[in-house]
Amino acid sequence: MTLQVLPLPPSELGESPFWHPEENCLYWCDIQGLTINAWNPADGQHRQWKTPSEPGCCAPASGKRLVIGLRDGFYQLDTISSAFTLLAALPPAQHDTRVLRLNDGRCDTAGRFWAGSVITPRTAPDAALWRLSASSEGYTVQHMAGDNFTANGLAFSPDNRIMYWSNTPEHRIDRFDFDVATGTISNRQPWVQFDRKVEGQPYGGRPDGAAVDAEGNYWVAMYEGACVLQLSQAGKVLQRIEVPVQCPTMVCFGGEDLRTLYITSARAGRPLDEQSAQVPAGSLFSTRVEVAGLPVNFFNPPETTTALHS
Repeated sequence: MTLQVLPLPPSELGESPFWHPEENCLYWCDIQGLTINAWNPADGQHRQWKTPSEPGCCAPASGKRLVIGLRDGFYQLDTISSAFTLLAALPPAQHDTRVLRLNDGRCDTAGRFWAGSVITPRTAPDAALWRLSASSEGYTVQHMAGDNFTANGLAFSPDNRIMYWSNTPEHRIDRFDFDVATGTISNRQPWVQFDRKVEGQPYGGRPDGAAVDAEGNYWVAMYEGACVLQLSQAGKVLQRIEVPVQCPTMVCFGGEDLRTLYITSARAGRPLDEQSAQVPAGSLFSTRVEVAGLPVNFFNPPETTTALHS
């Protein structure tokens, strides 16, 4: 398997990549770099949009628009005008922006946008999972789950019956029963538990961003593990893809056949030798895989932008 280094500047904290099927472009967030990025492999064009706070995740919406999770809530970006519009703020009583911000997220097949949060410092497991829904009456934000430090790895099975969600510092991936008709989750259970870091022993990393392929396998970037793992539906390792940086952060499937695996990585906080290496920390990568991924799901916005909470 040949891993390609993409001809792009390193990201401080690359996350939330997705392949836009209408534009044939790769999109991703640079959380610490405060940018949304788009890259066209055909002509090499790289576009950037500056964000008002850390962009934890992004997903396509209709037209030339994206939905984005920023520190305090959900926004829309018009990629033509570069204008940001607040869709719904998170309730301050449950989301203290001094210590919490939105992180990893994606849309389900019904067009709802799900995003987990991260708490800094990790004093309590107050990070949560939020769901943004749209209707003719506006936008509704709902608290869906909690008990997390750094929410990552959000993904859905091809049959829409399972939702995956990881707690990165705890080295654990959970799974929920998912009802796509109602947008509800239940029966949270630990799915895969990875070994924690032990001084003087080999370390395989901790689960960061992920994606699911068409056969239901779960592909996860192992932060500080210098690899991406393909896990079966039973949680067994099917494949390990080594990457030449210590901290891959997330993966997505792209290209016309969805058999190109894209991998983001992190530069922020890494040692100087990693930042100045021949393949520097924060680089983006691609490789061809045998099993196609699932296409990205679009956010379904309503006609109005009235924000609601529940």
